[in-house]
Amino acid sequence: MSLFSGFIKSAVVLGLCSPLVFAADVPGSHDLPLVPRLADAQIVDYRPAAELERIYPMGSIRKISGQLRFDGQVAARGQVTSVTYELPPEHSSTEAFTAAREALQKQGAELLFWCQARDCGESSLWANEVFGNAKLYGADDQQAYLLLRLAAPQDNTLVALYGITRGNRKAYLHVEQFQASAPLGDVLPTSATLLRQLKDTGVLDLPRLGGTPSPTWLTLLSRGLNLDTTLRVSISGPDADAWRQALIGQGVRAARIELGSAQAQGLHIERLR
Repeated sequence: MSLFSGFIKSAVVLGLCSPLVFAADVPGSHDLPLVPRLADAQIVDYRPAAELERIYPMGSIRKISGQLRFDGQVAARGQVTSVTYELPPEHSSTEAFTAAREALQKQGAELLFWCQARDCGESSLWANEVFGNAKLYGADDQQAYLLLRLAAPQDNTLVALYGITRGNRKAYLHVEQFQASAPLGDVLPTSATLLRQLKDTGVLDLPRLGGTPSPTWLTLLSRGLNLDTTLRVSISGPDADAWRQALIGQGVRAARIELGSAQAQGLHIERLR
């Protein structure tokens, strides 16, 4: 073999192993503007905007007598666009999921439903029944799902995140954006989601909750706080004292709620360490 031909052969082998070749995205695909891509992630499935009837679960999913079941949902018709990333070995699905969540929250998105691991139900159902993407089937204890609603004036847009690690250790992040054809109306988060957000991020910002405490939100917040009776919080905002008294009236122990001093629009709740 000549020196030149040997060089060419080596160059071809190196080219096949190059990260540039590995990281090639599905042709015609691109990132969604709202969610930044994790470094070196590869788009392995892309579905451009299409008009669909869509159901997003807001509860653990299961199948009973051949029918998909969950406690709550958002159902509407609109434009759906989705991107699925395969993550590089040095990044976990949890890391990508958290980065996407934080980016959306910085833009004012509201968390509607958030589950992790076996609290979500069966991964096979999320992959095949909800998202129609077999790549997303993995271990039940290695999954996370989040449904968010964008801030006004984009509040008829939802974003769904699903992170999963498969049995072969490959990790994926699925991002789906849904633009409703008609106003979504009032969609409330679950109490468990409010608690998960408070425990994970340390803060709940609820700018819409000004004035007299709302009975609906009082129920959501009191149930969420009473899911973990060891949790202590501070409450700030123009009507913080009224909310504190109302939450105590809903069965949250007074010793668990302090009045805070944070400047806030609406209601601001912080976890106390």
